[in-house]
Amino acid sequence: MATKIAITLGDPTGIGPEVVAAAIASAGELVPRLVVYGDRDPLERGAAAMKVSLPADLALVQHGGGTFTPGKPDSTSGAAQVAYLEAAIAAAVKGEVGALVTAPISKTWAKKAGFAFPGHTELLAARFKVDEAVMFFAGPRLKVALVTVHIPHKNVAGALTTDRIKRVVELVAESLRRDFGLPRPRIGVLGLNPHAGENKLLGSEDVDIIAPALGALSFEGSWDGPLIPDAAFRDALDGKYDALVAMYHDQGLIPVKLIDFDEAVNVTLGLPIVRTSPDHGTAYDIAGTGKARAVSTQRALSLAAEMLSHR
Repeated sequence: MATKIAITLGDPTGIGPEVVAAAIASAGELVPRLVVYGDRDPLERGAAAMKVSLPADLALVQHGGGTFTPGKPDSTSGAAQVAYLEAAIAAAVKGEVGALVTAPISKTWAKKAGFAFPGHTELLAARFKVDEAVMFFAGPRLKVALVTVHIPHKNVAGALTTDRIKRVVELVAESLRRDFGLPRPRIGVLGLNPHAGENKLLGSEDVDIIAPALGALSFEGSWDGPLIPDAAFRDALDGKYDALVAMYHDQGLIPVKLIDFDEAVNVTLGLPIVRTSPDHGTAYDIAGTGKARAVSTQRALSLAAEMLSHR
C-alpha cells in the first residue's frame, strides 16, 4: 500500500484552509508524505490566519478554481471543493496515495456543483465500488459507528436490515483489531427504540431485525445488545465497551459531539484505503478569522498515519 497521505482542502471559503494549514504545520516528519489537493491562495490565507508557516517543499495539486472569500460560499467554491475531493480520490483509486484526510465540505454548495451524494462516505463507497462503507467516529473517550447515515429519521426503521447491522459490527471489530490494537474488541449494539423496544411494546425492530444480526456474529471478541440507548453511552464511558454501534446518525453523533467534539475523528470503514476527517463543518461564521480549532484535523491526520502504518 502506498505511504502517501492525501489531504483535501474542503470548502475553500470555510475553515478548511485554516485547519489544514495548522495540521500541516504541526505534522513534523509526516510532511514529506503529504499531498494537498486544493488551491494555494486559500491555503496560504489559512496559514496566515492561523499564524503558522507552510513547508516550502509541500506537495500541492491545484485546481485553479478562482477567487474565494472566507465565509462567502458560491458556485465557484462549490465546484472547487468537489474537484479537490474527486482528484484526491482518483489518486487513491490508482494507488498513488494510501490514506485520505478530508476537510469539511458544504453539502449545499457541493450539490449545486453537481455533487450527487449525501456525503463523503457515500461518494467513497461509489468510487471504490464497495458494497458496505461505514461511518465510524473515533474519539479519546467514545468510538461510535453508524448503521444508517444521511437519511431522514422517518426512513430509518425501513432502512435497517439484519445483514447491514451484522456487517457494520464485523467491520468495527476488524478495525478495532487491525487499526487500534485491540485483539478482542468489546462492542455494544444499540437498540432502535426507547428501552430497546421493551419486548415489542415500543417497537419490533430491536427483536426482529437487530437481535438476529447479533445472533449471527462470530469473531474474536464480545458483543452485546440490543442495548437500551440512553444507558449504553454511560457504560461505554465507564469502560464496558470499546465501541458502540448506533442505528442512526443523531443517536450516535449527539453523544460523540458532546463528549469528544474537538478531538473526534470521522473514519470510513470498508474501504481499501484509510480515510479520516475532522468531526465538524465549514463554520462560515468564523472562516478567515484564525479562531478555528485545528485539534480534530490534527488528530485526523495523525490517526490516518497510524492506521496506515498498521496496514
